[in-house]
Amino acid sequence: MSGPTTRFAPAPTGYLHLGHVANAIFVWGLAGAAMGRVILRIEDHDRGRCRPEFESALLDDLDRLGFRPDLPTTDALRAGASPFRQSDSGAAYEEALEQLRVTGVVYACDCTRASFAAWEERTGRPWSGPGCPGDCRRRGPAETPDMALRVELGDGSESFVDRIVGPRTGEPSDRGDLLVRSRGGWTYGFAVVVDDLRHGVDLVVRGEDLLDETPRQIRLARLLGRSEPPAYAHHPLVRRSDGSKLSKADGDTSVRELLATGATPEDLIGRAAAEVGLEPSGRPRSAADVAGMFRAG
Repeated sequence: MSGPTTRFAPAPTGYLHLGHVANAIFVWGLAGAAMGRVILRIEDHDRGRCRPEFESALLDDLDRLGFRPDLPTTDALRAGASPFRQSDSGAAYEEALEQLRVTGVVYACDCTRASFAAWEERTGRPWSGPGCPGDCRRRGPAETPDMALRVELGDGSESFVDRIVGPRTGEPSDRGDLLVRSRGGWTYGFAVVVDDLRHGVDLVVRGEDLLDETPRQIRLARLLGRSEPPAYAHHPLVRRSDGSKLSKADGDTSVRELLATGATPEDLIGRAAAEVGLEPSGRPRSAADVAGMFRAG
């Protein structure tokens, strides 16, 4: 029996940092320990922030660190269009959207962030529950190419057992219905579910900051026909001294900056592993070593 399929899915909005190295350790480590495979996906749905030069840099950094995906190779992504790059996958998202339209759960929404802020100011609490502040599902504003689209997820809750965090339950619509298209572009919450389904991902390994996204993604996947959700493993983040998570703007933790100042790939992997509690000593470790951190015994 084959092992799980998971994915490493950076967004090329900046350079890889130690937080990405920690994620790679968990992704390749859990996959390797279970004899699974790793898909490399470029999540560049945000065309306003993503840059080709950042994609090139992250592919180079992965090569230097020694993390090798099973599919596609970094050279295949460098060569041109790929179904593992979100900006090349518009047809797949349109197809998924049409599938949802048939079931009647897609609706146009003219609410903005200001609409949600006005609701909170008026009521004294953030918007919570299905729908949106403007009641767009009922009003039915005319859809235009640039108008936002939402998917009605319904009420109730979704439960799952995270492989790291343990049992969790959450409401898919706790912050309103899922936004699937905004300002003419696809949203993370929509694209990632479509991608995991079409790429056969059955183990999602990501940072704990995305834990609350899981119930809505499980519900959306079910609406798209996925009978069994993937397994989830939400790992600790590498954080600054003040407790905030790292940003791609943090040059002092950038992989390429640290390598340029004399650190080795093994130094960075050991440091990142120590930051998330996997390697207390922080001793240098290679990409080939990471599966051993997750094997029993």
